[in-house]
Amino acid sequence: QVQLVESGGGLVQAGGSLRLSCTASGSLFNIAVMGWYRQAPGKQRELAAAIRSGGSTSYADSVKGRFTISRDNAKNTVYLQMNSLKSEDTAVYYCTARRPGDPGNYWGQGTQVTVSS
Repeated sequence: QVQLVESGGGLVQAGGSLRLSCTASGSLFNIAVMGWYRQAPGKQRELAAAIRSGGSTSYADSVKGRFTISRDNAKNTVYLQMNSLKSEDTAVYYCTARRPGDPGNYWGQGTQVTVSS
């Protein structure tokens, strides 16, 4: 089992920045990928950014150039630096992790990000 705890959400004005953190605990062996999904009211959950065990990253087109995902292996923590925030970035952001062979992804409880215009 993997436990994920997010922090760092909040209210920010458009154009501002926030950094989300996700700390993992439990059985961390062989985690293949960690990432951030987001879900806005009335919309489906979508992948915002992901980072693989080898260090490669991927981003949704809507956040490219503005968001950066990174990790600190020593702290078992993944970060999402969000710059130039827009009102459409308002959503609940969920940290996720996946290990090969497990039946599904692990999820954090979510953290609210609200961008005021």
